[in-house]
Amino acid sequence: MSSPDPARAAYDFCVLGGGIVGVATAHRLLRRFPGASLVLVEKEATLGAHQTGHNSGVIHSGIYYPPDSLKARLCRAGAQWTKEFAAANDIPFQVCGKLLVATDSAEHARMLALYERSIANGVEVEAIDAAELVRREPRITGVGALFVPATGIIDYARVTAALAAQVEAMGGRVLLDTAIEAISETGSAVTISGPNGSITADTLVVCAGLQADRMARMAGIRTDFRIVPFRGEYYRLPAERADLVRTLIYPVPDPALPFLGVHLSPTIDGELTVGPNAVLGLSREGYRKGSVNRRDALDVLSFPGLHRVARDHLRTGARELRNSVFKRGYLAECRRYCPELTTADLLPHRAGIRAQAVLRDGTLVHDFLIERTPRSIHVLNAPSPAATSAMPIAEHLVDQLESRNK
Repeated sequence: MSSPDPARAAYDFCVLGGGIVGVATAHRLLRRFPGASLVLVEKEATLGAHQTGHNSGVIHSGIYYPPDSLKARLCRAGAQWTKEFAAANDIPFQVCGKLLVATDSAEHARMLALYERSIANGVEVEAIDAAELVRREPRITGVGALFVPATGIIDYARVTAALAAQVEAMGGRVLLDTAIEAISETGSAVTISGPNGSITADTLVVCAGLQADRMARMAGIRTDFRIVPFRGEYYRLPAERADLVRTLIYPVPDPALPFLGVHLSPTIDGELTVGPNAVLGLSREGYRKGSVNRRDALDVLSFPGLHRVARDHLRTGARELRNSVFKRGYLAECRRYCPELTTADLLPHRAGIRAQAVLRDGTLVHDFLIERTPRSIHVLNAPSPAATSAMPIAEHLVDQLESRNK
């Protein structure tokens, strides 16, 4: 990777944010505009240091989302692209499939509704009964399940690294350890500035993830939302238990909540993880349990939208917090579909932090949120499955930029 250059430089494009969405956007810009000058700026010492490198590594199928929604379309296209890109670049991946397990009659009713949505979305899915579930996964129990054969697993950090290498091969520049403290836009250019100097570009694309709202305000965009960080805490099973299941095991999601619940996830590195839960974070980038960043804590706790979310989801929030503090509560979530698990099976594993956009009125933003100025475009909310959908998201952003210039 290139080192930061304190000298002022002019580029056709500047992409701010080195997660998978930002790197994919840089890649797509150089493919769409061969010969353009481009710089990708990341404040961390590595690419994919936050949401990209702290997720379950699942290649999602698009089963959950409303038919014909942007999330559904981008996810289906992204899953196909991810598999093809991995195959072409020797990145390990596995299409192991996923079982969404219903453990009671209420979940079974939601499961059947999800089956209908899957068919409408064009996602291959199979509804199976309790006996077939046990035949396929002897350690898992439920009253029925949906099997989604297209779901897979991968390491998105490796995908990001491969994309970045191609960005540089196409003439793009990647700057690491480059923090940004100001964004200013004129009629002819955008300038980003920080301790290492300033960079100007004709067009700025901001894919800042956990810092998206702050970057938007820095650019003068009025926002009625706040990025609320939710910690996703994981455990891993002992190595001798890593073959407990062959497929991904998910609960049937509650449509009232933006999270998919605690699941068993084989990883491409041969581990078996359990998680995540969803606990309010007091540090946007603090992965250790109990991490508190004063600015982040004040930012989220003073936001009226969070107060409304807390009121509307009081019981759920209390349960998630209890399960975070007491391992037995977390275990109970898993034992609903895998009753043989014990507390001894839950070994420490790294946490992730999800950037959840919340509006001032307490509405959780479930879809992609994009804002534009004359010379910039900001990805303000890129919820799961953003990693799976990274390249189609990038295509969507570049299409918008291209249409603006016509």
